[in-house]
Amino acid sequence: MTPVTLDDIEALAVGAWILGTGGGGSPYLGLLNMRRLYAEGYRVSLLSPLALADEDWVAVVSNMGAPLVGQERLADSRNIARAVEIQEGLLGAKFRAVMPLEIGGGNRIQPLMAGAHLGLPVVDADTMGRAYPEAQMTSVAVGELCPYPCVLYDPRGIEAVVTRVPSWRWMERVSRKICVEFGSIASTCKAPRSGREVKDWGIHFTVSKAIGLGRRVHDAQRRHDDPVAAILDEGQGKLLFRGKVVDVARRTTEGYLRGRVAIEGLDDDRGSRLEIALQNEWVVAWRDNAPLVMSPDL
Repeated sequence: MTPVTLDDIEALAVGAWILGTGGGGSPYLGLLNMRRLYAEGYRVSLLSPLALADEDWVAVVSNMGAPLVGQERLADSRNIARAVEIQEGLLGAKFRAVMPLEIGGGNRIQPLMAGAHLGLPVVDADTMGRAYPEAQMTSVAVGELCPYPCVLYDPRGIEAVVTRVPSWRWMERVSRKICVEFGSIASTCKAPRSGREVKDWGIHFTVSKAIGLGRRVHDAQRRHDDPVAAILDEGQGKLLFRGKVVDVARRTTEGYLRGRVAIEGLDDDRGSRLEIALQNEWVVAWRDNAPLVMSPDL
């Protein structure tokens, strides 16, 4: 296992923003929680997914809901830890580690908070490789692994468990309805995954990838270099458009943040317009009304 330093967490928060592709919730409140936890003496370690035993149990955690609500309701690091404790009670066995449902945005910080409180390492993996808005859009759903039980926790003392559903799509529908009743934000612990399942279906070393991206951005800022160029180099990305945001339309509905963003072109893209549709995360982009790119490439 590799100790995670506070500098790693600072870089991770930046890398998580990038891999969040516009969603996953803001990492900032989670970062503030981790700064406080480290100041109080808590520590977290990173565990390679390949180091898991096949019979180990891993808790998969995330916040569920509309990212805008997550910015308005301040996060408490104990919430996600409580969701893991409830799931552990249902499982009847101890978890070996925790891992994020998605690497993008604030959900990347959730397992660090749970791991700090519970004394568990964080697996260097997730189930998306970025951020997606729905449960059936994960690698474990593609692998047709069991979608239940799912624990949802609200700090007002509400604990809910979805014990059985016929599919991942139904898990999304049912748990999202519960989340809406919570106020469109909930701390969740998804169906437990075995070490074998994480090795077979997890997307590996995404935590390290996010830390690497964040370090490149910090380094570029210190050197007064272009951080976008640093991101493209580190992530082997492609620059699609340069412009300025001229309009944002968004609404919280059915537990999601939905809307559109309009960007007017600058430099070589002057005279063109980019529009991006979002559902928590960027979904599809049009350049001058012609489709340009969609997730997972966006």
